[in-house]
Amino acid sequence: MAGSWGCPHEVADRCTKINDLPCNPGMKGCELAGRYRFADASKNERYWEKKAREQAAAQRTTGSD
Repeated sequence: MAGSWGCPHEVADRCTKINDLPCNPGMKGCELAGRYRFADASKNERYWEKKAREQAAAQRTTGSD
């Protein structure tokens, strides 16, 4: 287990959710992807896409009032 968090899908440094690939938090298919920002900017694409969708939805709701 890496750092101060524990992933329920990580067993012996392998991801049981993603075909037993080496655990790499934030990789495509990881349940953390898109939910959190990572120090490695290449893993943050889904996070920023999600934020843009949320912001666009908020603008539509406030713009229609």
